[in-house]
Amino acid sequence: MSTVQQTGFFKFMMQELKPKGKIITPFNVIAGLTILVAAYILFFRFKDGLGSVIHASQEMPWGLWINFNVITGVAFAGGAFVVTFMVYITGMEKYKPIVRATVLYALLAYMFYAGALLLDLGRPWKVINPIIGNSFGLSSVLFLVAWHFILYMGSLFLEFSPTITEWASLKKVRKYVVNLTLAVVIFGIALSTLHQSGLGALFLMAKPKIHPLWYSEFIPILFFISSIFAGLSLVIVMETINQRVFKKEMAFSFKSAHRGIMLSLARVCGVTMFVYLFMTILVFLHGKNYAYINTGWGAWYLVEVVGFVVIPCIIFMFGYNRRNILMIRTAAVMSILGIILNRLNISTISYHWYDNAIHYPTWKEIVVSAAVIFVQILVFRWIIRRMPVYRESPAWVTAKEENKSTIQQEERSKSWKVSAE
Repeated sequence: MSTVQQTGFFKFMMQELKPKGKIITPFNVIAGLTILVAAYILFFRFKDGLGSVIHASQEMPWGLWINFNVITGVAFAGGAFVVTFMVYITGMEKYKPIVRATVLYALLAYMFYAGALLLDLGRPWKVINPIIGNSFGLSSVLFLVAWHFILYMGSLFLEFSPTITEWASLKKVRKYVVNLTLAVVIFGIALSTLHQSGLGALFLMAKPKIHPLWYSEFIPILFFISSIFAGLSLVIVMETINQRVFKKEMAFSFKSAHRGIMLSLARVCGVTMFVYLFMTILVFLHGKNYAYINTGWGAWYLVEVVGFVVIPCIIFMFGYNRRNILMIRTAAVMSILGIILNRLNISTISYHWYDNAIHYPTWKEIVVSAAVIFVQILVFRWIIRRMPVYRESPAWVTAKEENKSTIQQEERSKSWKVSAE
């Protein structure tokens, strides 16, 4: 009988909702105050309208909640489709200790960034329009992005659901969701590939408004490639933090595998960044934008490409060759900053560049964006401390999988004997 069935769903959840750990900590205080201020701001946002909170206009309709939380934040969810591909498709078992946490990063990112998207809509109840194609058409980019977004969130939830069933001891349910894992992973990888590039495709319609150094018909491809090293860089940083913050919830096998995983991820990041850099150079040459390099915009472009692509790429490769974890972490942080800079350059900073006016978000937008991230972290922490994300699976799961493995080995040995005879 499952834990939920023994205690009842309500009692089980009330027990799990109890805090585990200190309540009054510097992080909790800062996060709590930020969330309270954000709730106050959002009250007036829905009472007085979007214009009372954000700095937006008909010329600059997208604020920080879309350009940072959605356009930028979704890139960092790219680690999920890369790690699941390596574990479930290519069979790279060494990445298995981080696959559940990586899927959880992406799931929470999509859930909370979808919430941030609703905040930025003047009429949130109209969000159904791009989903059904109303006023947009079934061939619009928004229609495709909306469906990719929804379906991929569902895929991520199904990928993470074995962890939930182990937490609640839902043995029968786990059997079904585990059997779906491979199919869901393949479906999710395809969706994520389309979704990451789809976000870039949104900017193909804004050619006259984006600076030529950042605009290209290859933006969708660049968005997809950059999401690979962006997601893995976030995994490197998050796993470094989690090794210290959640060391009590982490199995020894996960701790011991950390160094090897970080080194391997650094190699993938370095190679992917090199591909991204190569394509960026080709796009620059193809666009014949040499004249802009001697301008202020050109200098800013070089800061992004050289400072946050070339240098971290080199550091990644040196860190991998020298087995230097500190260099790898440094490169990962620089890579994350570079992705933030790139996405904001395209969506905000170089948008309407000819007006020589930079769009600044209001302090209220910044507070709400920070609150979204804080809530995401708090939910992540709650899950880690209760579910077997880093811990070993329950004994009943381990025993069942060992029996299955033994049966498969016996079947292989029998087939080998038959073939030998």
